[in-house]
Amino acid sequence: MQQGVTPISPARRAAALLAAALAVTAFCAGDVLARSYPFGARTRSVNDLGNQYVPFHAHLWDLLHGQGDGGLLVNWQSGYGSSFLPDLGTYLASPFALLVAVFPRDRIDLAVYVVTVLKIASAAAAMAWLLLTLRPGRWWAAGLLGASYALCGWTVADADYNPMWLDGLIALPLLCLVAEWALAGRRRLLGALIVALAWTANFYTAYMATLGAALVLLLRLLLARPPRRQALAAAGRATLTVALGVGLAAPLVTVVYFGTTQAYPGRVRPFTPVPGEDLLARLLPTTYGFGSPALYVGITALVLALALPFHRAVPAPVRVGWTTLVLAVALSLQWAPTSLVWHAFATPQGSSYRQAFVLCGLLVVAAWHALSYGLPDGRALGAATALLALITAVASRSTLVRPHTWPVLLLAVGGTLCGLVLLRRAGPGTRRAGLAVVLLLGAQAGETAATSAVATELRLKHLDDYAPWGERQQRQAAAIAGADGWPRYRTDPGREQTVGNDPMLVGGQGAQYYSSLTSDVLSRTLTALGGGWTSRGRSVQSLDNAVTDVLFSVGARLHNPPDPHQGALPEDGAGATVTRRDVPPLVTVRTAPDDTPFGPSPYRNQELLLGRRVYTVPRLAVYDDVGKPVKSRYVGSGNALTRPTITARCPAGTQVNLWAPHFSGTARLAGSGTDVPFRFEYGRNRAAMEPLGPTPPSGRVRIELNPDRPGRIPPGAVGCLDTARLHTAAARLKATGATEVGVDDGTVRARLPAGSRGIAVLAAPRIAGWRCATGDGPARPAGDHHGLIAVPLDGRSTSLTCTFHPPGLRLGTTVGLVSLAALALLTALTAVRRRRAPAPPTTTPPRERVTTAP
Repeated sequence: MQQGVTPISPARRAAALLAAALAVTAFCAGDVLARSYPFGARTRSVNDLGNQYVPFHAHLWDLLHGQGDGGLLVNWQSGYGSSFLPDLGTYLASPFALLVAVFPRDRIDLAVYVVTVLKIASAAAAMAWLLLTLRPGRWWAAGLLGASYALCGWTVADADYNPMWLDGLIALPLLCLVAEWALAGRRRLLGALIVALAWTANFYTAYMATLGAALVLLLRLLLARPPRRQALAAAGRATLTVALGVGLAAPLVTVVYFGTTQAYPGRVRPFTPVPGEDLLARLLPTTYGFGSPALYVGITALVLALALPFHRAVPAPVRVGWTTLVLAVALSLQWAPTSLVWHAFATPQGSSYRQAFVLCGLLVVAAWHALSYGLPDGRALGAATALLALITAVASRSTLVRPHTWPVLLLAVGGTLCGLVLLRRAGPGTRRAGLAVVLLLGAQAGETAATSAVATELRLKHLDDYAPWGERQQRQAAAIAGADGWPRYRTDPGREQTVGNDPMLVGGQGAQYYSSLTSDVLSRTLTALGGGWTSRGRSVQSLDNAVTDVLFSVGARLHNPPDPHQGALPEDGAGATVTRRDVPPLVTVRTAPDDTPFGPSPYRNQELLLGRRVYTVPRLAVYDDVGKPVKSRYVGSGNALTRPTITARCPAGTQVNLWAPHFSGTARLAGSGTDVPFRFEYGRNRAAMEPLGPTPPSGRVRIELNPDRPGRIPPGAVGCLDTARLHTAAARLKATGATEVGVDDGTVRARLPAGSRGIAVLAAPRIAGWRCATGDGPARPAGDHHGLIAVPLDGRSTSLTCTFHPPGLRLGTTVGLVSLAALALLTALTAVRRRRAPAPPTTTPPRERVTTAP
């Protein structure tokens, strides 16, 4: 064997395989128990899994098969044109994501599920490998604890429907391995590549995993007590490896970072620690709570970790060190300043305990140290059992502990204690020892499967959920494909959405877009035009409005029946229909742009962009259900609860629109017979402007409201659209607009009529990174026309070219190239130094060395 090549230990290989197999078995068994997809009728697409991850993977599938609108730079399907590299780095940069390409497009939910299972298996294998690297021990025990880590409470409760986070679960043991290599002064190149892969796959959880690995490295140095020079050298090697690895990942990390600076801010909530009984309750199986840290690692791992301080076979510094580290990290979860550090100094939009997997990993490593020095004796096991009983007694006061917790807990404790005692009394390799191992593995798999099943069931009760790909999505996709005319015009997937990212899931090019990186300019522009949103502004919705369809070149619009899976309104039996409109091209010319800023009325804001008055905004009155005026316009409380009404006068023949962003319920234009839903919840949902129907010949408009919660009707809520004027305005924009438009990923080229003056407006949000040029002129940063891309025209140029460069890409590429050069140089210098180093002395006799030389 060549010098410097370390053989792969069979024990490590066996432990990794066992851990992966046990984790996959328990995880899938949990879904079988919960009757969850793909093993049952219950959907697993809850919350962001259905709204974000499945659609993003569907878009990746389209790109990999050459069928998507856009490319790596711009996603032209969502948000009227959004930057895609930040989303790629946030949701799709994991190597596992590429596996979706081998699945059929209509099995995208299954593809994401398989990717999730493979990530969990990889995390289990990586942890088992790490444990046997930290200390020698029994391979089956490393496999059991590896599975305990991979299926910790954080995984089954929080991360299996946020599959991008699972890359951090894999990264923690891998980065700890990198730290071990830094201690030994080996494998700098491989270590830097692993760091780069972890930070590329998901830099958010990789950051947390890096902090966790740094704490483990610090403890290892304190326990080893090397001379100060050696300790500093090891720490320096680790720091350099991480810096080089992060530098290699910089092209994507910087793009994501700058994307977050341009994103809509959402809502920031102050950190509030959970009560102590809730914290301890999450150590037990089958407990669940959305806003509490999921710290479950299995009773076997927990008992071993609790036994560590009392295990006399373990050196005292090791017992004190690992116990102190676990407690310190646990306390850091509950303190606002350290919680902010764990979350990269940004307040999470959801749960405040996304770093809990690090503590789960430390608990498992502590359990391994209690086991690898020899099985705990009766004293240590007795103390651990007493601590577990105390934890259970305190946790029993928590509402997170439910009746089904007790039988699972009792069976798990019984299996663990019986297995450990039986194993201690049995001789190695005996039948009794084998029975003990089977008992421990079975108890671990059973309680984890039950915990996963309970989490799946309770998530469905707590979070919104969405149906997997089925007949509805198939009909949507077919209708959109039949109407698609991109880039001559856009095809909007429709106001009645199936998930928050319908354009990526079923096709088309619409306003709808949901991402952690939804741009501020997109959200604010569409809100000013009457658009609605959910997720505190980061999930913008389609706007079914004739004026905005003209403004954004929406030439075909899908109209879906309500989704029967949501249960809010029943399916009426009608299929999806498509309406078409003659609209201007993506690039139009405004000879006299209006620089007046947006105001409070979305009707007037639409007219600013259109350049023509098309609405009548009448005075209105709001009456309660007994006919008394509601001066405050607050509805949904008091005597206006049942059936308040809005009255106004509009020109006959106009189309009535209602803009009530703070109203929740349904609205009906009297005589139309159609209830139109409005969805509002303070801080979370904003209702979109909706068309209600034609104005009656009398001009008297009566809108009947049916609120389902308190809300408010604003002044100027009713807008009466003159469709003839709109048609005239659209025809004028079409006549003076681009005669030819081509779109290729991050480049838009347009041919303009000769003599075009004023500004050219590209119907796309003016996100940072756009540069435009006319004719042969130099490219300059694009201008802004009420949130859209604008380019000055001089009357001479007849061509326009706009290109998109993601902010941070140039900086990240420079850092990446510098890191790559530094890594290559260091690797070369290390190789030269080793080659020049004198051969180590040998005790082999000269004659024997000669005869055995190759």
